Amino acid sequence: MSLFTSSGLFLPTHRPVEPLLEVGAYEALWLDPKASFKTIADRIRAQPEARPSDFVDPSHAMACAHEVLRELEAQRAVPFGVRIHGAGEYPMKLRDARHPVELLYYRGTWDLVDARTVAVVGTRRVSNEGRKRAAKLARELVKAGFVIVSGLASGVDTEAHRATLAAGGRTVAVIGTPIGRAYPSENAALQHQLAREHLVISQVPILRYERQNMGSNRFFFPERNATMSALTEATIIVEAGETSGTLIQARAALHQGRKLFILNSCFEQGLSWPAKLEAAGALRVRTTDEILRALG
Repeated sequence: MSLFTSSGLFLPTHRPVEPLLEVGAYEALWLDPKASFKTIADRIRAQPEARPSDFVDPSHAMACAHEVLRELEAQRAVPFGVRIHGAGEYPMKLRDARHPVELLYYRGTWDLVDARTVAVVGTRRVSNEGRKRAAKLARELVKAGFVIVSGLASGVDTEAHRATLAAGGRTVAVIGTPIGRAYPSENAALQHQLAREHLVISQVPILRYERQNMGSNRFFFPERNATMSALTEATIIVEAGETSGTLIQARAALHQGRKLFILNSCFEQGLSWPAKLEAAGALRVRTTDEILRALG
């Protein structure tokens, strides 16, 4: 059986997936200076049976794919895996995102994605009390059987990952850099440990990231927040300022129909965002038990 799309693109259904070709095509799409998660998602949304390789010359795609392999080998980020929309173990819950990603890179144990997962997130410039709250929350969620997801950034993220490891739990990092890059650099050893023993996920295109300036690469961080929210059952905000990127994940969680929890301490800091998000559907919580009851 075959399908003609509205644009005249001829797409045989039930096509086998060639992972290396799709990796190269995804990377090639991102080499367009105007490319974004939105523009790529819009192209696929208009032609739902399409894959990245349907929009890129195969020889160009394969050239990009081999360049990616060279980059990851140089960064010692092998072995690695990919998950491609329309094939195998791609998590369909990602389609709840406003601009769902077509391809994910990963290192580690992919099966953790299918467990009960909760994101514990917050500011990079966390207070001492915020660190304690993040660690306590992670420990208690691990005890309840949850996999802890965070972004491997400084502050709350790092505390959540480290407390999970100390408690003997499982953790997933959804990072805002390519799978072979670590930010901040002081978390490189932690990222390597998670890649070996847990799971690290990235949606960031490797070639685009390496070719453009670091300032332009900052926009990948808020985009990964939406993916982190879509991958998880709920997001819990430990501490965040008025302009924190954490609030992007909070709004994404509400849009995606995920539960959003805000620790009570956030409401006591004279900030405007907690009340606004509570009015939009977030839940104000004082204890981990309240979170567990809400999650069932």
